[in-house]
Amino acid sequence: MGLFSKDIQTLDDLFVHQLQDIYYAENQILKALPKMIEKASSPELKAGFEAHLKETRGHVQRLEQVFHQHGAEIKGVDCPAIDGIIEEADEIAGEIGDKEVLDAALVASAQAVEHYEMTRYGTLVAWARRLGREDCAALLRQNLEEERAADKKLTAIAESKVNLRAAS
Repeated sequence: MGLFSKDIQTLDDLFVHQLQDIYYAENQILKALPKMIEKASSPELKAGFEAHLKETRGHVQRLEQVFHQHGAEIKGVDCPAIDGIIEEADEIAGEIGDKEVLDAALVASAQAVEHYEMTRYGTLVAWARRLGREDCAALLRQNLEEERAADKKLTAIAESKVNLRAAS
């Protein structure tokens, strides 16, 4: 059995499928972030997660705009990759008793999510352009840039505070 359904025959079909994939992923992230905020003890990390929760809501709205602009039904398709990343994060967090070490694990898990999202958005931007959909590409690029910025913020939080606290 293949990775994609038999209905995918063209780049346009693939574009819509990946759009549905990232739409599902963003909605799963919306569910996971409040739990991560609750588990985080670092004020900087909590604030970073809260800011990204707001951004993620915007990502979902932009994706819905892309669906509309492209004339595709707004729906998600199961994304085993994001489900696996989130499940792994939950398992690891459940095994850590030290709050500083837990913060370091939460950063690592969040960055795994960001990296997944960056790969999806980068691909979707390229495909939208190839399909002549600069309107869609522009919205997707906004999401991509926000994901990159979130990843950089997480690195800064980890390197300036969280990892130092976890190591002591």
